[in-house]
Amino acid sequence: MTDVTASAPRLIDRLPAVRGRLIEAAPLAGVTWFRVGGPAEVMFKPADLEDLSAFLAEKPEDVPVTVIGVGSNLLVRDGGVPGVTIRLGREFAEIDLDGDRVLVGAAALDLTVAATVCEAGIGGLEFLSGVPGTIGGALRMNAGAYGGEMKDVVVQARAIDPKGLVHELGPADLGFAYRRSALPDGWLFIDAVLQGRLEDSQTVGERMAAIKSKREESQPLRTRTGGSTFANPPGSKAWELIDRAGCRGMAIGGAQVSEKHCNFLINTGLATAADVEDLGEEVRRRVLAASGIELHWEIRRIGVRNRD
Repeated sequence: MTDVTASAPRLIDRLPAVRGRLIEAAPLAGVTWFRVGGPAEVMFKPADLEDLSAFLAEKPEDVPVTVIGVGSNLLVRDGGVPGVTIRLGREFAEIDLDGDRVLVGAAALDLTVAATVCEAGIGGLEFLSGVPGTIGGALRMNAGAYGGEMKDVVVQARAIDPKGLVHELGPADLGFAYRRSALPDGWLFIDAVLQGRLEDSQTVGERMAAIKSKREESQPLRTRTGGSTFANPPGSKAWELIDRAGCRGMAIGGAQVSEKHCNFLINTGLATAADVEDLGEEVRRRVLAASGIELHWEIRRIGVRNRD
């Protein structure tokens, strides 16, 4: 006799075999810098590019895929992330130097890349020391800081599509614009070649030290935050609009607009993802009312929101 009360098949049982790791109900709050959010239904950590390609080619088409890095500019909603969440590991974090060019894996930390090329006497990439996160995320959003952007230094990149096919992309294909690229949804960056310039390593180090000092003076680096919350509108600075709208220090639940830099939202200790998102939306509403300018989220928000 059939048991009509039997539960639906688990997602992990529908997925192809891998050489890497598949983890069911993988916690994500500890991965993100906000330290909030629900779990991934299944987390996939591929062993290498071949493993990743085979998985994408063989997985059921109805299974959604989400890619995360180190969670620096990410808000995971409290209901968790359905489908498969892919997180690239050290197998995708290579940093190889060739004269004044650098091959960097998508999982390489921006700060690690900046420090490595500084030691090698390669300049022009110092801005990466002021960008939290990984190269993959920096490519996806054309990250920039302190006078530099990814569009200024990317020679070429490789990405993998939802079918597991690898594509080589030039600057024109990447379509970099302010805080975005033209990479289609569902594609994952694998690696990129960055163009620097040969310089004295001490000079490069001094510029990196200046960036570090500026960040420490102006940003709440030692708090649970997600970096810059909103992109700067054309001709304006997001933090100034937020300040003029009276939002500095404003709080909802355990989330607060930073007193130090009001384009940063912080988790004061007991925030939920809903607190953070609600606070961001209230900031957007007040800025629009005060200035007529609509702020757009720079922080990436993923997953399912629990019902209030």
